This record gives sequence, structure tokens and C-alpha cells, in this order.
Amino acid sequence: MQFDGVFIINQLKKKFQPMLRGTFLALFFVLFTGCTKDAPEVPKPCPDNQELINLSSRNFQMGFTSWPYGPELNDVETTYDFIHSHGDIYAEHIDDHIPWSAWMNGTKLPDAFTENIAFRLSKKPANQPLLLSVSILNNSRDDLAEDFNGNTPHYAHINHRDIENAYVKHLEYLVEQFQPDYLVLGIEVNEMWINANPKWPGFKNLMLNIQFRIKQTYPDLMVSQSVTLHNWYEPGFYGAEDYIEEITELVNGFDFAAISFYPFLKGLHHEDEFQRALDFVHNRVHKPIAFVETAHNAADISLPSLNLFIQGSPCEQKAYLEILLLNAHKNQYEFIIWWAHRDFDALLSSFPPELVDLGKIWRDTGLLDENGNARPAFEVWANIMED
Repeated sequence: MQFDGVFIINQLKKKFQPMLRGTFLALFFVLFTGCTKDAPEVPKPCPDNQELINLSSRNFQMGFTSWPYGPELNDVETTYDFIHSHGDIYAEHIDDHIPWSAWMNGTKLPDAFTENIAFRLSKKPANQPLLLSVSILNNSRDDLAEDFNGNTPHYAHINHRDIENAYVKHLEYLVEQFQPDYLVLGIEVNEMWINANPKWPGFKNLMLNIQFRIKQTYPDLMVSQSVTLHNWYEPGFYGAEDYIEEITELVNGFDFAAISFYPFLKGLHHEDEFQRALDFVHNRVHKPIAFVETAHNAADISLPSLNLFIQGSPCEQKAYLEILLLNAHKNQYEFIIWWAHRDFDALLSSFPPELVDLGKIWRDTGLLDENGNARPAFEVWANIMED
């Protein structure tokens, strides 16, 4: 089949557009001139975490999402080959349009939807656990996702029964197709509290009703909704205490805590800062913990068009991964999913100009650079995978 990269473009929009909203990104909007990705990285030795080196075995799973580094079919094929070879779990994100009309009216599902699912299914191995993450929210995480015709379902209340029924059908279809071991039935749902607070009570009830029905149908399936740790930990806005308690209570109502975490979005760059953020989770969560998507930048992010500079380096990326792996072992995490195994410069080269700078914010988070060369963090990953 000829690979269609449209679903990747839509996913990229969803991943990067929310980062222009909320208060946390404003902390980094500092005018700065510095090195860009075009400047070659100068390798330097990174200090090792001796406690992690002495780890004799691990008690958690490790894997990647299927996010490809390039737009060509071979890039996608190579991505699947890599993530299946270098992980004992992997993740599929269905973070695109939802065929609301088809689910509500019993009409034919859009070809773009079914073909996307069929392609992903063709890459599913028989013996590797799968995390399936599905988003109900739109690009800005302030409303429902659009249908394939670009429309959002009309509702008087977001927790209307028609919406609930349609999304349950959506999830049941995906679960039957993928047969996942873990299901995230809503991606980064705490963003709704931040971006569209008046809708939050109805949205929370909607998702809890959906979760209850999915558990009735699939009682043995581990189910959760993901939250962004970088916007849960020290959120820094009015009403933060109530918000933290609200999200804490929500997370402890899931089968497992599904954490999305990108420390550089919070201005975290050092081991002690990473540790404090993880301790925040440990002190509040009483369910098994899983990092369902995470990464850290391995290069400075310098974007004059956005007045944005965030420091980063291969050693900083390595330090975050080491701290995360060590905590995963000590606190018996279920698994860790690293977002992109390789920098996706090639993928960004095929995107519209208005999306390129947004994409650069996360472009350099791969454990491999854009040429496929291993960074120090990949060596850490490979060594722990062998344990």
C-alpha cells in the first residue's frame, strides 16, 4: 500500500498546538539568540548515574510510540522495526479525528479512519504488549475532537448521552481491533481543566461514565486517562491547590496512573529537579504508575519566531532518562514509553511552514539523532533493556 502521511500531520498538530496555550509555556518565552539545530552537536562525555549502573535487573517494561521520524513509507516501516526490537512494549496513539457522525448515525466509517487502523494493525506483533492511547479532545484540548469533515458534534452539555454512546462505540471498535493490554481512553485530560474550565465538571462526568462502561465490557483491561505532569506539578496559576487535589483524586480512580511528562516544558534541567517532579507523583498516587509518553530534549531549542529558548543537551537527556529508569525500578512502575525513538527532522521537512517551528520544540527528543546515530541516552536505554 502507499503510505498516507495525513494522519501524522494531524497528530503533530494535536501535539504541538496545545503548547501555545496555558500559562506554563509563557515561562519560556524569552528573547534569546543561540545555536540552532543546523549547528553540529559536539559530543562530550556525560557523567553516569552509578546507582543505575549497579542495577542488576528491572521490574518494569520499556518501549516507544510508533511516531515515525520521516514521512516516507520506509521511514514508518523502519520505525516499527526499531521499536519492536528495542522495547518489550509499544504504544499506538489514536490522536486524530473521531468519526462522530458514523458512530451516531450508524453510517459507514470514513476510509481515512479504517485505512489508518488497518495499517497500524498490520505492524502489530503477536507477542508484544500494547498500550493503546485514544484522544477525545481537539487540538487545543478545550473541546471535543473534530469529525473527519472538520465539524465538532453539537451539544448543549458535553456529557450528553449521544456523545457518550458514540465515544464508547469508538473505543470498543479500537479495543476489538487492537486487543491492547493497556488502554488510555482520554489523552492529557487535565488540559481541559486548564483550557476550558467551565466545561470541566461535565467533561469529567462524561469520561467517568465512559470509563465505567468500558470496564463493564472489558473487566480485565487496564484502563486509565493520561494527565500532563508538567501541568500538574507546580502549575503556577490561581486555584492551583484545588486543581492539584482535583487531578490527584481523578488519577487515583484509574486502574493505573498514566503520566505524560516532558520536563523541558516545565523548565526542569537537572537531576534534583527531575526527582522532585517524580516525587510529586509518588507522594500522591496510590495506583500503579506508567509513563505513557515522555521525552527530554537533547539540544537547545532556539526559535526567534516564537521568542522561545529552552536549553538542552545529550547529557541532560541522559540524566533525565537515568533518573526516570531508576525511579521506575524503585517504585515498580508498570512501564515507560519514550515518545520518539529518533529525531524527526525528515518528517518536519514535509510539513506546512506554519507548523515547522512548533514541531522543532519536540524534534530533538529522540534517543537517536536525525541521522540515526545513538545518543548517550540510547546507550543507557539499551543497557537497561538487557537486564
